[in-house]
Amino acid sequence: MSRGTLRGGAHGPQSTVSHRVAFFETDAMKIVHHANFVRYFELARIAWMDEHDRPYREYVALDRHFATTLVEVHYHHSAGFDDRIDITCWLEWARGASLRMAYEIRCRGELAATGATEHAMVDGSGRVTRIPKERRENLRTLAAPKADEAD
Repeated sequence: MSRGTLRGGAHGPQSTVSHRVAFFETDAMKIVHHANFVRYFELARIAWMDEHDRPYREYVALDRHFATTLVEVHYHHSAGFDDRIDITCWLEWARGASLRMAYEIRCRGELAATGATEHAMVDGSGRVTRIPKERRENLRTLAAPKADEAD
């Protein structure tokens, strides 16, 4: 797996993770099983946090976690064993206790999947808590510009 960072654009700061599809990630039809796309989103999301905010392990050390509250996946094209896929991720928005990440997966130059995940910050007991002010303000500066701001 390799990482690269794309900056700017209508999406705000992006991170891209390259991944070579392993045999065990495929199904009986010899294509990537649909559930693995959610795993691929996580790979890119953790890379994005490392590169643009703070490593996720630092949140964990503070007994804070981003619990997944929503997953959307739109499948466009299949990927199979030994394919190289590129998973790109960016932050769409950050609010008081939640955030939304968006994703694009490409395989052989074609769009394989798009999607988004939403996350609520929780403490170690699972209780929703606000994202610390400094982190929340930083995240908001990294969020994708609104449609009327993108021009």
